[in-house]
Amino acid sequence: MESKDNIIKLKVEIQDEEIRLSHYLKNVAQCSSRFTRKAAREGRIKVNGENVRLSYMLKNDDIVELQINRKEEQDIIPEKMDLDIIYEDDDIIVVNKPKGIVVHPTKRHLNGTLSNGVLYYFNDKNENSIVRLVNRLDMDTSGLVLIAKNAYSHMALSRDMQKDDFVKKYLAIVHGNLNEDSGVIDKPIYRVGEGTLKRVIDERGQRSITRFKVVEQYKNASLVELTLETGRTHQIRVHLSSIGYPIYGDSLYGEEEPQYIDRQALHAYKLQIPHPKDGKILKLESDLPEDMKNLIRKLSEK
Repeated sequence: MESKDNIIKLKVEIQDEEIRLSHYLKNVAQCSSRFTRKAAREGRIKVNGENVRLSYMLKNDDIVELQINRKEEQDIIPEKMDLDIIYEDDDIIVVNKPKGIVVHPTKRHLNGTLSNGVLYYFNDKNENSIVRLVNRLDMDTSGLVLIAKNAYSHMALSRDMQKDDFVKKYLAIVHGNLNEDSGVIDKPIYRVGEGTLKRVIDERGQRSITRFKVVEQYKNASLVELTLETGRTHQIRVHLSSIGYPIYGDSLYGEEEPQYIDRQALHAYKLQIPHPKDGKILKLESDLPEDMKNLIRKLSEK
């Protein structure tokens, strides 16, 4: 696969004499049906430089070109915001989200969200991109948020999230000293009801897997690295609470009156992804925020 500016080029390598274009895009290029239909309707798919129908029969060594649509609009209010941008190119942007900010607008939060700020940033740069969130964080969880700048990148990243080379790691400060240095929490998570945010461990829920590794131990507290194999709402918070090590500051799943920190001490600090255009592995990290560093200092003094 080659890429240049707004064009993705795919060289057809097949054993059969011919293969239908639609079949190739779905099963070989792994494009979603929705993406393929929209691109075809807008004339953004070519073979050997010519516009063709999805029924076109491809031959070995044909060149399939996908043109990325960058002229899109979104029903979000652009809002100027200081963004901590960790990485950016033509296809993705990774932002270090602070605590206390929602990632996208809701009925309760129409303004002041990360998406409002990113859309303003795109508009200010005269980019036609819209905000396509690849991962999301709770309001009071800080750390790396990955955003795709176009439909193709979003599709490719969403598809690759289940692959081994797509890695999301977090750091959490928890109550207690874990009995094991590392392990796996494999417990189903279930939403209690439509009117509540809270999740519980329940056999009716979806299978959820979190890997943990102790980084440091303090007096009756630990710094733990966590790796998500699934991405359920509140997964890390629910899992750690379920094994008796709730996160400091987590009033929903642990402390009734949080100590030393005014939010859950959870930070998405590491992201490893295959780039949507060329598949090359991109590794990004974010330092612990000051409030978590201060918490560690206080716990170390006890």
